Amino acid sequence: MIGDAEKAPWAVAVVGPTACGKSDLAMALANRFDAEIVCCDSMQVYKGLDIGTGKPTSDDQRQVRHHLLDVVNPDQEFHAGAWARHARSVLEDICARGKLPIIVGGTGLYFRALTQGLFEAPPSDPEIRARHKAEAEVSGVPQLHARLATIDAEAASRISPNDLVRTSRALEVWEQTGVPITVQWKNAQPGRPVNVFQVVFDRPLEDLRARIDRRVDSMMALGFLAEVASLRSTGYAGARALMGLGYKELSQHLEGLHSLAKAVAEIKRTTSAYAKRQRTWFRKDQPEVRLEADPTIGALTAQIEAWRGTLG
Repeated sequence: MIGDAEKAPWAVAVVGPTACGKSDLAMALANRFDAEIVCCDSMQVYKGLDIGTGKPTSDDQRQVRHHLLDVVNPDQEFHAGAWARHARSVLEDICARGKLPIIVGGTGLYFRALTQGLFEAPPSDPEIRARHKAEAEVSGVPQLHARLATIDAEAASRISPNDLVRTSRALEVWEQTGVPITVQWKNAQPGRPVNVFQVVFDRPLEDLRARIDRRVDSMMALGFLAEVASLRSTGYAGARALMGLGYKELSQHLEGLHSLAKAVAEIKRTTSAYAKRQRTWFRKDQPEVRLEADPTIGALTAQIEAWRGTLG
């Protein structure tokens, strides 16, 4: 029986870059299968970050049960290992109730943590992080990122040149262990098994850029700026979560650093750059299905049904 406690949990996963249409596809599949959705998004776990993260609407959440949204406050730490532990428990519960879990999102490291496991990273070193921060304040984050590129080009290719937190962490692991972080990822002990039918939504980049522009405009019309202002006014101005895509640029606008028009343009630019990195990440996977355009739901449903039949 599928969902037996002694068997590995199973799920359909719809992953890929931002704005490619993952959520709409997952909702269509959930309605076909009477399924439940497990969100794989490193920003949607934060309470109050709704519009800017593209969080499922209240109507969607009433229609289909969603998991792993609003897990922590914006000023709390959250990471891939914690998400994987939560997700594993959720998958086991959904399967035990005879339902199909559908994992949907674009945070590749979270998905990898669930399906492949993570290496045991050394604990963070406040002195190393403080040194990196001081260097960045003097020479800029891109200079730190350039150093990372000489040590671990693969890690550097996945991290924005202006992302101090992730650049510093990759350098920190190197300084602590002498082994690049990507090598440690590849040598990670596998996690507990999960049976996954993976769908990678991989639209062409030009198509994605147009979709991102429309999405950002829609977010602004829905009140994204007011959302950021509210979060800042309730004590989260310095929270790491507000350094995420869109939240950082609108925070800078609210601080008077640049105009709203410039902030919106920068959101579109940085989101497109992020989408490009996501496409690179997921192109290394070998999914059951890779899509470049909206699929025929009936045909995809048939493929999933056939896969389910092989699980016994």
